[in-house]
Amino acid sequence: QGPLVESGGGLVQAGGSLRLSCAASERTISLRTMGWFRQAPGKAREFVAGITWTGRTTSYADSVNGRFAISKDNAKNTVSLQMISLKPEDTAVYYCATSTPFGTSVGQSEDLYESWGQGTPVTVYA
Repeated sequence: QGPLVESGGGLVQAGGSLRLSCAASERTISLRTMGWFRQAPGKAREFVAGITWTGRTTSYADSVNGRFAISKDNAKNTVSLQMISLKPEDTAVYYCATSTPFGTSVGQSEDLYESWGQGTPVTVYA
C-alpha cells in the first residue's frame, strides 16, 4: 500500500465548515473500505465515518451524523470528509485509514483498519 496523506485541517469558528482529503499514490484507496477517525487531546481515538470500496455504503458516528459526509473518488484515489456545522467538541486530529480490500461493509473498530495517515489537526473555536 502507498502512504496516506491527509490535508485540509485548520482553525475554524463554531458553525463553520471544513473539507478534509486523504490521498495515496497507489490504488490504496480505490480498492478498499476507508475510514476517518479522530483523536481529541487526552482522549482515545474514535471512529468518525467510513465508506465501502465502491462508495455505495457509508457509516457515521452518532456524534457527526447529519453534519459530516464521507465520499471517495476511486479514479483519483482519494477519500474526503466534508464537515459542516462544526462544534468545539469536533476539535481533534483527524486520520484516514484503510480497511478491507473490496469490503462491502464498514467497521467502526480501529482493529479493522490497517494503514493510517499522519493526521491533520482540526480546531473549532467558539
